Amino acid sequence: MQYKNSLTFAKQQDKEDVLYHLRNLFHIPKDKKGDEWLYFTGNSLGLQPKSTKRYINQELEDWAILGVEGHFEAKNPWLNYHELLTDKMAKVVGAKPIEVVVMNTLTTNLHLLMVSFYRPTKTKYKIVIESDAFPSDRYAVESQLKFHGFSSDDIIEWKPRKGEELLNIEDLQKIVSEQGDEIALLLIGGVNYYTGQFLDLKRVAKIGHSKDCVVGIDLAHGAGNIQPNLHESNVDFAAWCTYKYLNSGPGSLGGVFVHERHANNKDLPRFSGWWNHNKETRFNMRQPFDVMKGAEGWQLSNPPILSMAAIKASLDLFDEVGMDALREKSEKLTGYLEYLIGEIDSDDIKIITPHNPHERGCQLSIQVKNADKSLHKKLTENNIITDWREPNVIRCAPVPMYTSFEDVYRMVFILKGLL
Repeated sequence: MQYKNSLTFAKQQDKEDVLYHLRNLFHIPKDKKGDEWLYFTGNSLGLQPKSTKRYINQELEDWAILGVEGHFEAKNPWLNYHELLTDKMAKVVGAKPIEVVVMNTLTTNLHLLMVSFYRPTKTKYKIVIESDAFPSDRYAVESQLKFHGFSSDDIIEWKPRKGEELLNIEDLQKIVSEQGDEIALLLIGGVNYYTGQFLDLKRVAKIGHSKDCVVGIDLAHGAGNIQPNLHESNVDFAAWCTYKYLNSGPGSLGGVFVHERHANNKDLPRFSGWWNHNKETRFNMRQPFDVMKGAEGWQLSNPPILSMAAIKASLDLFDEVGMDALREKSEKLTGYLEYLIGEIDSDDIKIITPHNPHERGCQLSIQVKNADKSLHKKLTENNIITDWREPNVIRCAPVPMYTSFEDVYRMVFILKGLL
């Protein structure tokens, strides 16, 4: 008999895993002795696909051989390179191609979107965020408020209830019901960076729209992790990075979603540049600005091709496997991690991420009472890469693309010994 908390069981799960071969398509970091690390931080920086170098080298070779003509003559012409990413990125986030574009980086995109969608008046100007939103979201919102003549006091925080870690959707309903006439925008993290909680985006949108509030979503910890179904959710806009679960490399470009209902609204205020001008007349140079329809209409500048090549390498893998299969494995991996943590005989350790698989992605946030960052240091010394969030949480993400059941077992075995 195989016990679930045994190495034999974990290895058997890997043998039965139809996606196990994907692990061999990634570079797994190694220590100085050549031993592989147990890597659980795809929620901060995804691992590099082995194909990425080939994709980037293709553009370097075309640049070397063709120079400027690469814009038209490269194997993947640079002029419209971003279009090679659109359909596959749209599948990842559950959107229509017209609703998605890859451009800029996350916080830059949030600001550009708020130029259009945060339009405060004297009576309707407040912004709702989660109380523990990622710091850059809070900073962006504060600066937008100040830019429009308001202050950080005009932020409304959606907080967990006393003694709880997770957000309750009923509390957001109450906030909007009571203060909605003063709220212009809800900017919510679709998957909370700290707890790993995945929110019901469709319900968030319905609540916000019930009081004519615009609804925007930060999907930094969601894209490539959960299935947000952005089009069906009916949120107005969303933005995300690609260097976490989408494995595109440090500081790589982000993605933007703008719902189809806004696609042809040329009256939406926005910043303008060469790259959101009508591509049919862009090179006439002296034409008055003619904004493109859809999410492309929020671009400003021609994009960095080398970054997009890395994104293309990753998206081709996602397109081959599909989000349905990745989510199925993710739920199994995360469930196994949850089970093993539950087997640790200690009242000092608990998982604060929701138990329901539909309310979380692959990150589990493990809270350890009376622990400090020295625990994280000890994990690192044992070849385990997780990350630490104050005051006492280990964020651990078994990513279905490259994490094995054996990785999960070995990580918990070592953690148990340290505790």
